[in-house]
Parts: sequence; C-alpha cells; structure tokens
Amino acid sequence: MSAQHAQPGTAPQHASAGTAPQHASAGAPPQHRSHRALHVDTLEHFDRLCACVARAHGWHVGEIDLTGRRAELGLLDLRGCLFLGTALPEGYDDVARRRGALVFPALEAMPFDPYRSTPYSPEELYAGLDAGGVYEQTPDARIYHWYRAEAGDPDAQGASLSMAIHDHAMGQSLIELTSAGGFAGVMGGHAAVRGSDEYAEAARLGYLLARAGLTVATGGGPGAMEAANLGAYMSPFGEQDLGEACAALADVPSFRPSVSQWARAGFDARRRAGDLPGGRSLGIPTWFYGHEPPNVFATDIVKYFANAQREAVLLELCDAGIVFLPGAAGTVQEVFQDACENYYAAAGTGPNPMVLVGREYWTRTLPVWPLLTALAAGRDMAEALFLVDTVEEAVEILGRGRAGTA
Repeated sequence: MSAQHAQPGTAPQHASAGTAPQHASAGAPPQHRSHRALHVDTLEHFDRLCACVARAHGWHVGEIDLTGRRAELGLLDLRGCLFLGTALPEGYDDVARRRGALVFPALEAMPFDPYRSTPYSPEELYAGLDAGGVYEQTPDARIYHWYRAEAGDPDAQGASLSMAIHDHAMGQSLIELTSAGGFAGVMGGHAAVRGSDEYAEAARLGYLLARAGLTVATGGGPGAMEAANLGAYMSPFGEQDLGEACAALADVPSFRPSVSQWARAGFDARRRAGDLPGGRSLGIPTWFYGHEPPNVFATDIVKYFANAQREAVLLELCDAGIVFLPGAAGTVQEVFQDACENYYAAAGTGPNPMVLVGREYWTRTLPVWPLLTALAAGRDMAEALFLVDTVEEAVEILGRGRAGTA
C-alpha cells in the first residue's frame, strides 16, 4: 500500500509508486547550531596548542592542572576562553577573568562530571554491572538518585548550576557528533516489550534505516527506542542475526522488575553478535525519567537532566526526518512538537519528513493524522507528512530524501 501524503490545500492523497517526495531540507543540517568548541582535556593537548597558536578563543579547557603553566597562560589571548573546573596558578582566577576568560570552579560532591565534553557509553553508565554488581550501584542509578534528592531541595543552588552546566556540555558534545547530518529519528512507545511484534518491527526499522546509510537517533530508553537502537547496532550483521538477538532478548521482556537482568541481557546480546563492532546510533535519554533506564544498544548516549531541553535537541538534530511508531502521550507530544517546528519553519528552510507508521492506529486509535493534515492544509508542511502501514515504506521515504542530497 502506498504512503498517504498530505498535499498542500487538498485532502490527503495516495502517492503513486515511484513518485519521489519533495523535501527541500531533508539533508540540511539542523538550524541554530552554535559554533564548534575546542575541548582541551589533557595537559599534552594544551601544550601542543600553546606551541602553535596565540589565541584561546573557543577553547573549553577541562579539569586539568595548569598550576605550572603561568608563563604559557601569560602569552595567550584569553578572550572567549572557558576554564571548566581547571586548576589554575594561585591567584590566577581573577587575572584570567580580567583578561576576558570565563572561569568556572571545580564542583565537589557530584556523582557526575558537569564539565564532560563527550557522550556517555553504555559501559560507562552501567559500570560494575558485569562484575556482579546490581543496577542500583551503577553510575546511572547513583546520578538518578542524587538528582531526585537535589531536584526537590529549593536551596540546592549548586546542584542546579551543576545540572545546567552538564546539560550545556552535553549539547556541545553533540555538535561534532552530528555535524555531518543524516540523522533519522525513531519515536515510539516505551511499553513495547521484548518479544512482541511491536518490538520486532521497531528493531527492523532501525536495521533498515542504518543499512540505508542513516544514523538512528532515539530517546535512548526501553521499548521501541531500545528496539530501534538494537536494529542499528545489528546493521553490520545479517537479518538472521537481528532475529536471533530479538529472540534471545525476549527471555527478559522488560526492565521491570529487574533493571540489572534487563541490561545484562542486552550486553549478552551484543557479545553474541560477534567480533564486528556494532553499528553506531544515538540515544538521548533523561534522568527526569530516570525510572526508565538507558538501553545498551545506543553507542553514543547524550543524557540530560532537563527533559524539555533534551526533547528539543532530539527533534532538532533529526535532519533526515522522523518516523513515529505507535505510542501513547509522550509520542503524541513529540508528533505535535515536530509538527510545530514544520508549521513555523523559516522561509527557505523547508519542512523535515514526518512519517507515521500504522494507518489504523493514527487515524482511529489515536486520531492524530486528521488534525495534522488540517494544520498542514495550504502550507509547505503538507509535503512532509506521510502515513504508511509498514516500516519498509517509512525507510523508503527517508531513504529517498537522503539520496536526493548525495
């Protein structure tokens, strides 16, 4: 069955097979990205830079010891430089500020690094689990419990600042990671359990998107999000390997009652896949929903404290379009948040593809499609709306848009 496509100013029509959709911005990078920062995280890197440049504008100097580098600092133009928990020579904090730098102090007693400049890995967030530990002892769980305690304390100003700095650093880490574009979002319900048809379809979607040359991006949690990241992870292997992984994971269908068993099953599936590195994909979860643990198949995890910031970032970076699988309130919110971006898209930028999978679901169970098409009538946004029945159709739509930018 062909995709249902909302044409400007008309009722939705059935697109003829082989008719390529017109997507003016399907391959364009997200708008409003900030400039790329230069992260200086080792003393050796700092010394190499000082040997060849005299201006530190845009440097984000991490938690390294520069107490023995007073002379080198004196030769640098520090305007626009950020020192993030950096150990500076005695009395040099005020000197650096007067010379145009921003100096953020080291923040103590935090279970996370507010100034980190790279995404998390599953192994980092679940450190200790493979050694016989339990989830409650992992860094991810400890950060979540700290967040729950501090978020409810109106006097915890230091904690609020730490979280804000951390989330800013997470956003900075995405700039280099996503600079090449080609990110396809997959949104869907967290309730899709391993072993279900919904989970298998989401995994196949992630697999096919990755095989089409797109990088899968999800909310990084369980359910359809995990399945899409799993599919992308298994993309260097075969479809039979993906099926075997889904079957093995079905033995632990949910993260309830044990996150430890759920995560271990995921790591076991990765090990069974073989020696090839898994396909790369992105997960953007949040400690705001920390009761839903991050899945282990997203190779890069950019985890936020602020959920609103995380949602905006996730939708913005999906420049190749977003596939919406059946879901509940959270998925519906994401549909209309993305629709709002397309509705108010600046002239010349064009809308990004929105593909809703499940004709019956989106027209009758949760009738989102009629409202979307009513909003889109007479606007460029209509060219970006698709209603399909299969994940294969969704991949074809996003893949065609990607091919048109090559």
